[in-house]
This record gives sequence, structure tokens and C-alpha cells, in this order.
Amino acid sequence: MEKVSYTVKVEEGRKPSAGHVYRSIYARDGLVASPPGIDSPWQFFRDTAKKMPEGKMLGHRQVHDSKAGTYAWMTYQQGYDSALRIGSAIRGRGMNPGDCCGIYGSNCPEWILTMEGCSSQGITYVPLYDTLGPNAVEFIINHAEISIAFAQENKIPAIISCLPKCPSLKTLVSFAAIPEEHKDRAQDHGVSCFSWKEFLELGNAECELPPKSKSDICTIMYTSGTTGEPKGVIISNEALMAEVLSIDKFVELTERVFSEEDTYFSFLPLAHIYDLTMEIYCIYRGSSIGFWQGDARLLMDDVQELKPTIFSAVPRVFDRIYTGMLAKVSAGGPIRKALFQFAYDYKLRNLQKGLPHDKAAPFMDKLVFEKTKQAFGGRVRVMTSGAAPLPRYVEEFLRVTSCAFLTQGYGLTESCGGCVTAVGSAWSMIGTVGVPMPSIEVRLESVADMGYDALSSSAPRGEICLRGTTLFSGYHKRPDLTNEVIIDGWFHTGDIGEWQPDGSLKIIDRKKNIFKLSQGEYVAVESIESVFARCPHVTSIWVYGNSFESFLVAVVVPDQKALEEWAAANEMTGDFKSLCENPKARKHILEELNRTGQANQLKGFEMLKGVHLEPKPFDIERDLITPTFKLRRPQLLKYYQEHIDKLYSEAKSR
Repeated sequence: MEKVSYTVKVEEGRKPSAGHVYRSIYARDGLVASPPGIDSPWQFFRDTAKKMPEGKMLGHRQVHDSKAGTYAWMTYQQGYDSALRIGSAIRGRGMNPGDCCGIYGSNCPEWILTMEGCSSQGITYVPLYDTLGPNAVEFIINHAEISIAFAQENKIPAIISCLPKCPSLKTLVSFAAIPEEHKDRAQDHGVSCFSWKEFLELGNAECELPPKSKSDICTIMYTSGTTGEPKGVIISNEALMAEVLSIDKFVELTERVFSEEDTYFSFLPLAHIYDLTMEIYCIYRGSSIGFWQGDARLLMDDVQELKPTIFSAVPRVFDRIYTGMLAKVSAGGPIRKALFQFAYDYKLRNLQKGLPHDKAAPFMDKLVFEKTKQAFGGRVRVMTSGAAPLPRYVEEFLRVTSCAFLTQGYGLTESCGGCVTAVGSAWSMIGTVGVPMPSIEVRLESVADMGYDALSSSAPRGEICLRGTTLFSGYHKRPDLTNEVIIDGWFHTGDIGEWQPDGSLKIIDRKKNIFKLSQGEYVAVESIESVFARCPHVTSIWVYGNSFESFLVAVVVPDQKALEEWAAANEMTGDFKSLCENPKARKHILEELNRTGQANQLKGFEMLKGVHLEPKPFDIERDLITPTFKLRRPQLLKYYQEHIDKLYSEAKSR
């Protein structure tokens, strides 16, 4: 087959350490930007509501006798009127364009309506992390000087507990009802409380809307970060609109644009840019958005009821679905398993030859994969993965069995979400994050101390730097941090990428998460963790090393079922917690991890010399991971310091 490049070079590297500048072939004539006369994302919503007022917009499951039933839907006209009322009521509380409004809670129709109400009046909305504790919420309220906050009913107590230290907050609105005792406690601190219904009644759908400009701040989105206080990423109207229009252009040229016939499943946090931009794109295109119940245990039940056509998730979710699908295949008996494997291999070969997924094996899709695609409700046509690298084996499996386009991408809050995305029909991009979106330019910058050369003729590698219409406007009240990462107009991401022959980008490392062992060997810890994570006996792993030691150790959360099966086979008793404390179990897991490392050609100094088994998954409550499931390394070290010291001591005494 003829090789195709999906990028074009638009500028030569101008300094010794900088590589060439590339953009997508879909932006060869210029980067995507919002057209004249379109100054705010609010206009996307307004135009859709006028075009299809009776179209289904926001849906939630009706609950009867504590059981979730079918989805009930709000039309675009109803949503538009409600957003206008919310915006009017916000202005009535003394808020002016440019002031900040907080939104705190799981995804639900009220979250979106509050966002649109803010946009209607030029109010900056500030998501408060649903998964962060009161301290971070308190910090964001004060840092952004939030004077009104909307919150999920069960989040109200957390905000009330912050009130003595949050003098700017004057109004609190619950997405549902609000108990009188909460109102009384809030009023003791000079804060007025309203239920959603009460606040709606304060607004007027016929209100006058203020003028807006592309440079206005649309949202300040705080990133959890792995160290220090959250950073407020300033995103302008222009950046958010350019991102939405860039998604639209990319999808139009590579797949099929979203439409009123599509249904999007909303469960990834709206407090993160990934899901936020996807939902605004759905609104732009008039698609329906169905919300989950807010309980991860009921996630797939919601999927089966909604039967979405668009499914966005993170690798952790896709990996769990993959495991469940494999288990069902194995449970089908040897004949069905053999038929599945034959169909899988047949379709895989055709995909590798370059056939699009819908033409690679249509007969097998109907005979075999019709059953596997039911895992996503049976109607999914597009799936997107982001926030972390999707394991290649999961990506391959889902591309073959889901009967849908699957594309993974790369982006940051600072790039307003996806800035590099794979083409779902291009098999060569499997294992990569794809090519630049039509709104962004990318270059690599050499990192000499890590051995990465952005100007290499064989495999250019270096720190990923971005420039374009979707970049953030800086960190709120932190020009020092802004100047650290934006240099000569280029945003330095801290991620290490490698250009592939077809112009796609592969994430291979992280600039900051690297350390040198005492013998002088550099260790890229995230890369090593991704290898060990392939071991079927573990669910999570944190690898640790430093320049004073010559080897690595790790804290591991074992797979409970696998460990208990091993224990039963070896005539060992005890619950999961006691098994994790058993030296024989530790030895077993260590051997399995190093076996996986050897199979994936890790070097000797990258192997582990000791592991501590942790029965409890790394969680946000202990501040061990971020809301997007990234490891908080300094916090992990502080939490497990005693175990780390013991591991090194044991390894040296052997």
C-alpha cells in the first residue's frame, strides 16, 4: 500500500533544539478558528435551539420505588428557556459579566443548564471538582473569588463547611431541594440558599443579554496536578469555540459528523475539559445527551438503557469492558470460542490491510460481533479514549469487536482538550494518539539529558510543544507559572512524543517523571509502570526509585480474584487483606511482575527487587491519585514511606 502522511510541515526548526513545525493535512490552508460574528459558545446553543426546538437535549433516568427506569428527556427549547432563566437569576444576585460562578457535582442536566446560563450572561463558570475534598473546593472558591455556587444536593454540606473561610461566596443553589437546616447554617455566614426550583422562579426567559467577545473568559478550569495547589487554566470563548469547530471538521473529514440522530453518554466528569468539549460539540450538532446515575456500579446498566451512539471513556473503563467481554467469550464454550477467534483473526487481517472497519468483515460482524457490540448497548458508532494511553491490546480488541470507529487522542486542559487525535479508519495509527487537530500546530523539542533528538532523521523524539487557536490564555493569577510553560508562543507540555512515518504522534515518556539510579542509569518510570500494568495479577502499580539506590521497588494493588485463586491452588487460607501481608504472596506477585517485564524486554535495572501489596486501591480520598487517575507521586511516597524503607532494607539484606 502507498504510504500516506497525515501531516504537513509548515515551518523549519528555528533553533538547534527545536524540530520542524507540523499541522494536520486537514489544516493545510490555515488553522480552524471561529468565524466572524460568532463570539461565544452560547451562540452554538441558541442556534441549535432555534433550529430544532423539539429535539431531545438532556436526559436522565426516572426513578420509581428506588429503581431506575427509562430516560426522561428535556427538549432544546425547554433547555434554552431554563438556561435563560438561570442566567437572569444569576444577574439578579448582583453578578456581572466576567464574575465567577462555581459548579460542583456529578454530571446531570442541571450542570449543563447552569453552564449555559452563565454563558448567556457572559459569566465565567468554574467547575469545582466533584472528586476532590473540601480543602481543594475551598481553595478554588477563594482563588477564583466565586460569589455564587451551584451544587449537587449531597455536595451542599461540603460547601457549607467551607463558608467560614470563603468570604466571597454569597449565594448557594442546590441542583435539587435543600433542607432548612442547611439554609439556616448557610445564613449564619451571610449566604443565601435556594433550591433549583426556587432559583429558576427568580429568573426571566425574556431577559436582555449582554454583548460578548471572543477574548472573554469562558471558563477557568482548575487542574488537580500531581503536586502543589490546583492551577486555574483560563479558557477563552475563542479557544472553546475553535476546539468545537476543530472536532467538527476532523470528524466530517474522517468519519460522520454528530447529528440529531446521535446520543452521547455523559459520565466522564464535566469538571474536566475532555467531557466538557464533547458535550458542547453535541449541543452544537443538536445531539442528545443522556446522563448516568452517578454510580459507577450502575454504569453499564445505564449504557444498556440509553443505548448511546457516541461513547467517550478513559482507558480504565475500556479495560474493564474488555475484561468483561473476554470473560463472556470464554464462558461461551469451546465451539463459540473457536468461532470467535476465527472471526477475530479474519477481521484483524483485513483491518491491517487497510479496509475500513465496516467493510473488513461485514458477515462476521452480523454473525459474531453483533453480540460483542451489545456491551456498549448495541448502537455505538464512535468511541473516543483520552486522559491516558489506551493499551494496544485493548485498542486492537475493541477496533475488531465493537463494530465502531475507535479513536484515542491526546490533550490537556491547557490545549482545551484534544489537540492530537487518531483517525479511526487508519490502522497504522493504532498505538498512537494520531495527528494534530485542525486547530493546532505541533513541534518536538530535543531533551538532551534524556537522549531525545527532535531533529533525528529516523525517529524524531522530544518534548511536545503546541501552538494554535485552542491554547489557554494563561494560569489564573499565576503569570509565573504561565511564563514557565509558554515560551515564544509555544506551550511546553512536559510530555515526550515520537513522530511516526505516517505523521502520527506516539507518547513515549514524561519529561518530569524521570530519575537517575545510583549507577547512573536513567529510568522513565511511567513507561516501566505501563509494562508492569500488563501483568494480569495486578490492577495498579506505583514504581519507586531514587538516585541514592541502585534498584527499583513498587507498591502494588493485586487483582483480588487472581490472588485468591492462586492462594486456593497453593492451599493457603485467609481473606484478601491477610493474603496481601503474606510473604509468599508478595514473592509470587514479584515474580509475575518481573516475568512480565522480561517478556516485554525491560532492562535489568528496570526490574523490581521488592513489592508491598496494598489491598485497597489507590484513591482520591487518601490523595494518592488525581481525578483523572494519574498517580500523585510525592503523596504516594509520603503515604508509603515506611513500606518503601522496609523494601530497600529487605532487598539489601538478602
